[in-house]
Amino acid sequence: MRTDARAHHDPAVRGFASDNYAGAHPEILAALTLANGGHQIAYGEDDYTDHLQRVIHSHFGAGAQAYPVFNGTGANVTALQALTDRWGAVVCAESAHINVDEGGAPERMAGLKLLTVATPDGKLTPELIDRQAWGWEDEHRAMPQVVSITQNTELGTVYTPDEIRAICDHAHERGMKVHLDGARISNAAASLDVPMRTFTSVAGVDVLSFGGTKNGMLFGEAIVVLNPDAVRRMNHIRKMSMQLASKMRFVSVQLEALLAKDLWLRNARHSNAMAQRLAEGVRQVDGVEILHEVQANAVFARLPHDVSERLQKRYRFYFWDENAGDVRWMCSFDTTEDDVDGFLVALKEEMAR
Repeated sequence: MRTDARAHHDPAVRGFASDNYAGAHPEILAALTLANGGHQIAYGEDDYTDHLQRVIHSHFGAGAQAYPVFNGTGANVTALQALTDRWGAVVCAESAHINVDEGGAPERMAGLKLLTVATPDGKLTPELIDRQAWGWEDEHRAMPQVVSITQNTELGTVYTPDEIRAICDHAHERGMKVHLDGARISNAAASLDVPMRTFTSVAGVDVLSFGGTKNGMLFGEAIVVLNPDAVRRMNHIRKMSMQLASKMRFVSVQLEALLAKDLWLRNARHSNAMAQRLAEGVRQVDGVEILHEVQANAVFARLPHDVSERLQKRYRFYFWDENAGDVRWMCSFDTTEDDVDGFLVALKEEMAR
C-alpha cells in the first residue's frame, strides 16, 4: 500500500522536558491495531470497554467503574463536576495541576471555586486542608465539598498510603469527598512498591483520574469511580463535558494493554529508575542543587540561569521557576541510560564554562 507519510523528526533525539514528549509504547500500538478491524458499537458499548471494566476491578476492586475520556484535564474537570454541587468548591494544593496548568478549566468549564493551600512539598495534610475547609453554612463563601490530591505530586513527591488514608478520613468526617489526580499514579505505585488500590480504594479515595498518556499510551485517560455513592450521573456529565469518545474502543484497548498485565509497572519502574540515575549524577555536580526528594520520575533542581539556557539548546527541558533558576527534568518509559549519561556530560560541560 502506497503512503506519502514521512518522518519529520529524528527518533533518536530525546529530552527531559516532559513524559508527554515520549511516543507510544510498541505494545500499545499493537493493541490499537488489534482493535481496529471490523465494526464495534460506538460510545462505549464495545467489547473492549466492557472487558476494561474487569481489568479495572482487578486493580481497584469489584465496585470500581471506569469511564474512558480523551485527556487528563477532561478527566479531572469531569470527575470534579460529578462530585460537587453547583455551589461547591474544591480544596487543593497551590501547586496542583488543576490550579496551575489547566487554563482555568475547573472554574471556566465546571463553575468550581478552587480553594488553594500553599504546601512545602506539594502534599496536603489534614491540618493544611483545614485552612480552607470551613464556612459550609456561609452563603457568601463557596462550599468546600471536595479535597483533590495528586499522586505523585507536581513536585515529584509521593503520598504514603497512610497519608492518603488520613486525608480521606479527615475529609469524610467533614462531609467532603476525595478526588485523586493520578496522572502519574503508576510511578507512585512503582515508587511505593504497593498495588494501586492500597492508596486509592482501600485508603478511601472516592474518584480517581487514571493517567495513561504519560506512561506509554498514545492518548486517553480514565475516570475511575471507586465510591459510586459519591457521584451523580457520570455518564451524562462526561457527555456534557465533551469527553465521550464515539470510537471508545481505541481508548479502552490502550488502557487494557497498559493494565491487563504489567506494562504499566514496567514502564513506571523504568522511568523512575532513570530519574534516580539522573539525580545521582546531578548530586556529583558542584553548583547544582536538587530541590525535592526524587521519589518518582521527576528531578527538580536549581542552577545558574545562563547554564540552563545553554543546556536547553542541547536538551529540551522547562524552567519551573525561572526567577529562582529552578528547572524540572522528567524521565520517560523510553529514556535510556545513554540519554541520562549524555545529559550529565552536557550539564558538567556547561557548568564548567
